Amino acid sequence: MRIDLHAHSNASDGTDSPAELVTAAVRAGLDVVALTDHDTVSGHAEAAAALRALAPGTLTLVTGAELSCRVEGISMHLLAYLFDPEEPDLARERELVRTDRFRRGEAVVERCRALGAPISWDQVRRIAGGGAVGRPHIASALVEAGVVPTVGDAFTLEWLANGGRADVRKHELDPVEAVRLVRAAGGVPVFAHPGAVKRGRTVPDQVIAELAAAGLAGLEVDHMDHDEPTRARLRGLAADLGLLVTGSSDYHGSRKTVRLGEFTTDPGVYEELVAQATGAKPLTA
Repeated sequence: MRIDLHAHSNASDGTDSPAELVTAAVRAGLDVVALTDHDTVSGHAEAAAALRALAPGTLTLVTGAELSCRVEGISMHLLAYLFDPEEPDLARERELVRTDRFRRGEAVVERCRALGAPISWDQVRRIAGGGAVGRPHIASALVEAGVVPTVGDAFTLEWLANGGRADVRKHELDPVEAVRLVRAAGGVPVFAHPGAVKRGRTVPDQVIAELAAAGLAGLEVDHMDHDEPTRARLRGLAADLGLLVTGSSDYHGSRKTVRLGEFTTDPGVYEELVAQATGAKPLTA
């Protein structure tokens, strides 16, 4: 089985629609794909409809989200799988984060304009296409305006990186509380790309131990932002803490170079994640 547990659609900052993501997963030869848009489940219905149009046994869809968190001044992301999307406490926190994304996005655009970038909020909303606005959409606007050559070049201290000249803080969850909320909603929480140094400072191991004690299920180890020494260290940490080890592409369509299925999760680990979930079941074609 080929299992990719981290992918985005244009419901957040990917470029594929949820239906296109399902089609792309089939083309990539995946058996299982997880739709984990940032702080939203708005793409789940379209992805499920696309799944129903496939031949039986073609693909399994894992519903989820990638939650925005912050601890000790460090931004981190928590993958939440197979939770009940109607559970009110987690739904309320997702709504708070999504609402604040718009406030933050407008503020970041204004900072970019003050720094001389000829971009607009309407332009960013057009690029987002109705999805939750994120910094990648603003980065795309900077590319369109000729300010930077690529989306990746926008994520420097010169522009949009954490602590950069145009950066603005957004509402983010405390990760221990986020783990508790995901578990209370019947979901399974996994720390996304915990060793991605290029995204900024990484969360200390002691904090990861606290998350494990609170109910964290696993670490996303096999990821494009982790080199081999980092993966080896994270595998050792996961073993010490009794955590599962996952692998995922973190696919964003054409916004990133990584391909669906470039990194995958062991079938036994996937089965354990599904066994822990009580909020929702994987969907099959």
